[in-house]
Amino acid sequence: MDLIERTRGFVAEVLADEPSTHDISHIERVEALCLEIREKEGGDLKVLRLAALLHDIGIVREHREGGNHAEYGAETAREFLSAEGVESELIEHVASCILTHRFSRGMKAETTEACILQDADRLDALGAVGIFRSLVSMGALRALKNSIGTVKETSMNAYTDNPFDGFYDYMEKKPFRIMDRLNTETAKVIAEQRLRIMHLYLEELKREANQEKQKWLIS
Repeated sequence: MDLIERTRGFVAEVLADEPSTHDISHIERVEALCLEIREKEGGDLKVLRLAALLHDIGIVREHREGGNHAEYGAETAREFLSAEGVESELIEHVASCILTHRFSRGMKAETTEACILQDADRLDALGAVGIFRSLVSMGALRALKNSIGTVKETSMNAYTDNPFDGFYDYMEKKPFRIMDRLNTETAKVIAEQRLRIMHLYLEELKREANQEKQKWLIS
């Protein structure tokens, strides 16, 4: 088994019980998006695949302790890749990509590979998958708060009394701002189509929710 597949297995094991949407399916979609973007934007294939696979490896610790999963992830990636005998220069390149990937921290990507990872991770928050992930994540965050008291300070809209209000707030603060924070032209093309889907969904959701509310108020 080569390094990529050993890394995939390690990540899948760590994230096996991940309760929100940073699971192995998200990881592999980000990996696939990295490869798609790389076809036109370039970048080191090995760095990209390792960074994509390991970018959310710190999320379980964040759920348990709070803090920043990007920092935890970079630390774990260094430990894992070092134990695998990977050269230090490659390890640090992968770790730097992981450190800057997170949307809510607003960190600037310094390399082509870091730019692509940022874009791929953000694209997975868009479109039909993005809607699905946001709703699952909101439910998981509410459950974590109720079960172990963990509150994610960068996702306070998950805890609103009215989940509809929380979802609308989330859409305005993340998906609808992603286009302005993408690095590559390739990612922007993909984002345009995905954002159209999200706008249509949100318009219909508001129409249906208001329609039902008005119907009962009138009756």
